[in-house]
Amino acid sequence: MRVRSCLAIALVCSLSGTTAAAQNQPASTVRTLLAAGSLGGLADRPFFFRLYRVLLSAAQRSSYNGANGMLYGLSGALEIDIAGTPSSLVEGGGTYIPAGRPATISASGAGPADFLIFELSPRPNQTAPLLDPDAVEELYRTPEPLPGLKPGPYEFSLTRVSLPPGMPANPPHYRSGAALYYILSGSGLFTVAGNTEPRTAGMPHFEPAGMVHQWANPADTPLVLIQANISQEGIPAVIAPGAK
Repeated sequence: MRVRSCLAIALVCSLSGTTAAAQNQPASTVRTLLAAGSLGGLADRPFFFRLYRVLLSAAQRSSYNGANGMLYGLSGALEIDIAGTPSSLVEGGGTYIPAGRPATISASGAGPADFLIFELSPRPNQTAPLLDPDAVEELYRTPEPLPGLKPGPYEFSLTRVSLPPGMPANPPHYRSGAALYYILSGSGLFTVAGNTEPRTAGMPHFEPAGMVHQWANPADTPLVLIQANISQEGIPAVIAPGAK
């Protein structure tokens, strides 16, 4: 009986230790795909990333005159008509607008609508109004063409990435294409070439191809990123150094 009791106690202690260790492990990063589209070859001419924030008043309507774009709803509700196909965009949702497709965007709720546009443009110095009427704030533009573009079709995606509280630096990695972020909420740390910098809500952030980096979230709240990414079809968007 004493042997059985000792074994039972040992088993309980072992399970308790395992449970405690599991509880001490940080939660996993959560990635939610919001929108996706296919692009033709990008290597035949230079391309640039742009990030805009747009505020439409209640019932205001505007025509989109841009290149390939990803829309993300910050607040309010939108009705989007792309070449005669209507859809809705609510807070936290995403929509892809292909280049060359006429689009009308309107605030559909009782109040204003606030949203982001991630644009992949072949024009280095865009001067034409992005929307009409123009209610646009430019948050970021890549000053140079995206490096490392290769022949062949590309994928264009919009993803919400949530890094859990207390997350240590993830393994070093780099992008096969490029990504432009908007820091939606929280704060974290970005490390590249031995330098660590803070990233806080409202900031844009750009990652070109081949830049080895790490993300960490030492804060006690999630770090939420909205990510527009391009990568070649059939090639992983994220690659570990030395991987074949």
